[in-house]
Amino acid sequence: MSLPTDRKYTATHEWVKAEGDVFAVGITDPAQEQLGDLVFVGDVKVGARLAAGETAGVVESVKAASDIYAPVAGEITAFNDALEENPALINEAAHTHWIFKIKPDNPADVDALLDAAGYEAL
Repeated sequence: MSLPTDRKYTATHEWVKAEGDVFAVGITDPAQEQLGDLVFVGDVKVGARLAAGETAGVVESVKAASDIYAPVAGEITAFNDALEENPALINEAAHTHWIFKIKPDNPADVDALLDAAGYEAL
């Protein structure tokens, strides 16, 4: 497995990439492989304030549905509308397509997440 090293990872299979004062969040390639062909990505509420670990949205495939979790506490600032029409973009390139963006209450909280080697070791 080859993971991008320019981001952090969670044990619940989200990736987190800094983009200025917000963080883009998506699911990892191993997660999309386990889910299979995605048919829905959504239920993300822009403006919602979430604690770390709270459900931020959902991804559904032909096999299963899975929650997506906030990696850190903060406010959801954006949802990737392209995924509404074409959720399979994540199957094509999971580490390229973010699902939502979050402005963290404390940006340093991201430092406590896993690096690529730590995620691979799970």
